[in-house]
Amino acid sequence: MSDYDTVSADVEHEEEIPEDHPRYQDLLTRHRIEAGVEKGITHLQGMHAEGRGSAFDYLLGEETIPSADEAERTAAAHLLLADHPVLSINGNVAALVPGEMVELAAATGADLEVNLFNRTPERIEAIADHLREHGADEVKGREADAHIPNLDHERSKVDADGIYEADVVLVPLEDGDRAEALDEMGKTEIVIDLNPLSRSPRVADVPIVDNIIRAVPNMTEHARELVDTNEAELEAIVANFDRDRALEDAEDRIRSGDL
Repeated sequence: MSDYDTVSADVEHEEEIPEDHPRYQDLLTRHRIEAGVEKGITHLQGMHAEGRGSAFDYLLGEETIPSADEAERTAAAHLLLADHPVLSINGNVAALVPGEMVELAAATGADLEVNLFNRTPERIEAIADHLREHGADEVKGREADAHIPNLDHERSKVDADGIYEADVVLVPLEDGDRAEALDEMGKTEIVIDLNPLSRSPRVADVPIVDNIIRAVPNMTEHARELVDTNEAELEAIVANFDRDRALEDAEDRIRSGDL
């Protein structure tokens, strides 16, 4: 598990946050997004998206609930079973968990691919460089030689040997239209989203209703524990997962949780 009590080294000019502050992790996350904007990897709209997520995390009690942990374990099993798994990276993901995504890719044999709603060559390069600074060897997303069907705009652009050909795709912090389009392509889709009512988790094969700063390290830990598990046992983990119950549990926690 990554230590989120340590301020990321690439968060420049970050105000000192007392570690005993009751909202320490939330404040640290905000600073990571701010630093991502300053570095050119996160779009300003990403700050608004992070604010919405922060509100839902507060209602979840800012913890990984049991059904989310089960979803993270199932996601790890899917990635290990996949022939061609790909982890999609947008600006917020790159700002919040760059090293953690690199570790998850290494633990599961997945590719990393940058895919952006507000796409520019400069942002693609900045995010690819940022991931390499955190240990990535190869980052896809610059070729953009294929398109996701039934999806307009720059976000439809993907690499032919990346997301387009992938059988399992992790799409954290994703918009609903793109999640639906990937689902229509028949891909096994893993979504990380703090809002269980959002379209993205509702079309996912594995909806993970958890904060990405907890979810990605948890998935990596599960993957490392399961790496030597035989295929039949991994398939049993996948088969036993109840996606609808996972969404219901998260909604119940939000509606009735003890804050």
